[in-house]
Amino acid sequence: MRSGFCSIVGRPNVGKSTLLNALVGQKIAITTSVPQTTRHAIRGIIHRDDVQVVFVDTPGMHKPKTLLGSRLNEVATEHLRGMDVVVLVVDASAEIGRGDRFVAGLLENVPTPVFAVANKIDRITPAQQLPQLAALSELGEFDEIVPVSAATGDGVERLERLIAARMPEGPPYFPEGQVSDQSTEQLVSEIIREKAITRMREEVPHSVAVAIEEMGPGESEGVIAIYAWLYVERESQKGIVIGHGGQVLREIGAAARKELELVLASRVYLDLRVKLLKEWQRDAKALQRLGY
Repeated sequence: MRSGFCSIVGRPNVGKSTLLNALVGQKIAITTSVPQTTRHAIRGIIHRDDVQVVFVDTPGMHKPKTLLGSRLNEVATEHLRGMDVVVLVVDASAEIGRGDRFVAGLLENVPTPVFAVANKIDRITPAQQLPQLAALSELGEFDEIVPVSAATGDGVERLERLIAARMPEGPPYFPEGQVSDQSTEQLVSEIIREKAITRMREEVPHSVAVAIEEMGPGESEGVIAIYAWLYVERESQKGIVIGHGGQVLREIGAAARKELELVLASRVYLDLRVKLLKEWQRDAKALQRLGY
C-alpha cells in the first residue's frame, strides 16, 4: 500500500479548488470567479487500487491587506511542509506574473517533488500552449510540468497518475469511501458562502463570512433545519446582501437550499440572517470566533 499528501498551491484565482474537485471526482471545495474564495486548507481524498492520495487545497497566496489575508497566507505556507508532492498551479490563459514568481520562489527549498500545472488550457489554442509551458518552466526546477483543464478534465487523469506514482509506502490515512475531512457544518457554511459570493459585487464578497448557528432535525419529518448568520463588516453592506425587500437574501437562500438538499440527501429548511461584525477581517478576536 502507498499513501501520502499532495499540496495544491498558487496565487488566487488560478483554479486550485476546481482542480481539487476534478481530481477527487466530485465537489469538495467551493469555486467562484472571485479571487481568494478559499479560506481554509481543504482536503480531498482519492482511493485508487493500492494508492491513497490526500490532496490539500490551500488559499491563494497574495499580498495581504488585512489580518485575514495574512492568516490565509500562513495556512498556505504551512502546507508546503510535510508533503510528499507539491503542485504549483498557474493560469495558462494569462501571462506569468509577480504572484506566480512569488509562490514559485517559496518552493525553491521544498525538499519534496514539485509539479508545475498549467491550468485553463481550454482557454487557449494548442499553438499557444508551447510558449506558455516554456514560460512556466522558467519559474523553477520542476519534476513535472503538466498542462490541464480542471474545468473540462483534460490532462487531469495524467496528473493524478504522476502524483500517485510519487506516493511512498504507507497505510491509508482515511477509510475507503471518505472523500473529504470537512465536517457537515463546514461544508454547509461554505456552500452558503459560495452562493452569497456569486451574487455580490465590488468589495462585498471578501467581507462576507458565514457561521452556522444551529443545525438539526426540523419540525417536519425528513427535514433538516439550518440557521445561519451571514456576517458583513459595514452597515452599508447589510443592505446589499439583503437587497430590496429581501430579494438578494432570498436568492442566496434558494440557491444554497437547492445544493444543500442534493449534498445532504434531504429536504432542507434554511434560515439566513445578516449581521454586522465590524471590520472582522482585521479583528483577531472576530477571526477566531469565525474559525480563521
